[in-house]
Amino acid sequence: MRTNEGGVDRALRAVAGVALLGLTATGVIGSWGWIGVVPLATAAIGWCPLYTMLGINTCGLKR
Repeated sequence: MRTNEGGVDRALRAVAGVALLGLTATGVIGSWGWIGVVPLATAAIGWCPLYTMLGINTCGLKR
């Protein structure tokens, strides 16, 4: 697995994941908010399987 997420992309995913999980934990949104685990996990590892399938790479590093 090569990193295919850039720094800004990873930061936005982390913020979105934490926000969804926080809203779910406080009861603001329903249980569907647990989907926030997915962007949080992809931000942590720096690799998105959907990006791989679509051929997208936001990482600034050379291959």
